[in-house]
Amino acid sequence: MTATPIADTFDPVAFIAMATRSGHNRTIGSRYHAHGKYPDGKGWCELALDYREDLVSDPETGILASGPILTVMDMVTSISIWLTTGIFQPQATLDLRIDYLRPATPGQTVIGRGECYHITRSVAFVRGIAHDGDPAKPIAHVAGTYFFTAS
Repeated sequence: MTATPIADTFDPVAFIAMATRSGHNRTIGSRYHAHGKYPDGKGWCELALDYREDLVSDPETGILASGPILTVMDMVTSISIWLTTGIFQPQATLDLRIDYLRPATPGQTVIGRGECYHITRSVAFVRGIAHDGDPAKPIAHVAGTYFFTAS
């Protein structure tokens, strides 16, 4: 697959709409929240994960399971790479570490924000946070790398 400039074909809103029609993102109900670029040209993306009883890990506490949060963070960090490079190209998650700082507040929407902060010829480096209303009080931090799979 040949890399394609984002300006010609990549629309993150349309991509997220397509990606949430199937697979994990459909199952958990993630949805577009926001995207953009920092002044230095680095891209960022946000998805929202609405609270749902079927995503709860422990019915007694009402706390969301960790899997849906990780799924959102994988998607937002991936999209941040395409927004940063200006190229839509196939990539694979090489490593994605998530550090949970606290449980999500039952009943609250979780916002996942990912950003790409460094790129080499074959690897992109990402980071992000998940929060439930206050970015200064994150639920989790992520850090990861993606490997470009096309030549």
